[in-house]
Amino acid sequence: MKRIFTVFALILTVAFVAPEAEAKRFGGGKSFGKSFKTAPVKKQQPQQTDTLRQQQQPGTNQAATSSKKGLMGGLMGGLLAGGLLAAFFGGAFEGIQFMDILILGLIAFVIFKLFKTLRGAKSTPMGHREAYAGNSPRQPQQPHQFRQQANQGGMGQDEYVSTDSDVPFNLPPGFNMNAFLNGSREHYRTIQGAWNYNDLDKIKEYVSPALLEDLIAERAKLDGEQHTEVMYVDAELVRADYDANMAQLSIKFSGRYKDRHEGVEEDITDIWHLERDLRTPNAPWLIVGIQA
Repeated sequence: MKRIFTVFALILTVAFVAPEAEAKRFGGGKSFGKSFKTAPVKKQQPQQTDTLRQQQQPGTNQAATSSKKGLMGGLMGGLLAGGLLAAFFGGAFEGIQFMDILILGLIAFVIFKLFKTLRGAKSTPMGHREAYAGNSPRQPQQPHQFRQQANQGGMGQDEYVSTDSDVPFNLPPGFNMNAFLNGSREHYRTIQGAWNYNDLDKIKEYVSPALLEDLIAERAKLDGEQHTEVMYVDAELVRADYDANMAQLSIKFSGRYKDRHEGVEEDITDIWHLERDLRTPNAPWLIVGIQA
């Protein structure tokens, strides 16, 4: 039995020991400035009828059956792998019992599952490959989308609701959510490019003075030009509120970075908190907090 766990430890050591590195993303992967509780939002849908529920049930049952088959297939594959391992090592497992083969099979099944999960997490989704092809951090961007009030026929506020009752989702009057999110994705790339080239004047256009001080200090820790490229990025509004003086938005970004020189990839999991002074005409939206 000790030999079995020795082999298991060796396999895990070889599989998971790798040099650690990360892309140097905007803000250094740290949290700065203001922070708010956030939650996803969903569009309100009419209640489903019994007929629709009945139509959905067969598909659900098929998915459950498929899941069970996949689990049993994986277990059988793990058992087969365990038997093959026992046969391969021969004398090292002389006198091995059926229970030992079973344990080896379960271990092999878990390892295969872990490898499959890791490969899936590192791969780029098919839907984003065309957008990534030929992408350059210096490509022209739509200017100052963050800095304008998006008032091109706003989304109805009653169409969306936060999934957490403690998180507000009150859009400012005339706010066009889709237009703003489209612009925010482009500006995410712009700000990351400015961070790469230490272009603090460009970053200054997008952030509050207090946040800028923190970012200047953080960027000073990095030597020279950085090479972090945004492979793809999506944006989601996860908080919105306003009063007579101030409007607030929180945007959650998700996607993938890549260091062009080291080949290191990293997930994008950032939330930016923005504010706009409603008392000042044409005031810009400024980032007041970064939540990594």
